[in-house]
Amino acid sequence: MNEALKEAQKAYDRDEVPVGAVIVCNRTIVARAHNLTETLHDVTAHAEMQAFTAASGYLGGKYLDECSLYVTLEPCVMCAGAAFWTHLGALFFAATDEKRGYRLVGKPLLHPKTQIVAGILADESRQLLQAFFKRKRI
Repeated sequence: MNEALKEAQKAYDRDEVPVGAVIVCNRTIVARAHNLTETLHDVTAHAEMQAFTAASGYLGGKYLDECSLYVTLEPCVMCAGAAFWTHLGALFFAATDEKRGYRLVGKPLLHPKTQIVAGILADESRQLLQAFFKRKRI
């Protein structure tokens, strides 16, 4: 998760919502990404989506069932749907997203075999997000 936080800091530095992600396969980071929605003028350019694309390209296949995604914020519904289609092996996320998180739907959105762990370095992630939005309101 520390590596995902480094990616979130890169997003913060680019004036993007500070969410970072890494994908690990066989104990090796195969993808690093952060939000690029402002830079690319693309509402789908979330950190997770960028990471899925990079990992699939690196591994040469669309399924990530042997991989783990580490992301600094609970994925939204779009990213959870993409995680489902990749057959993601495990999802580890830091802060919960009380407004847009996939768990608000109330129905399982991830693949049934996906392991889920929440709350890793949640305070650090939340602090970065709060600093970003506080800066925006000034």
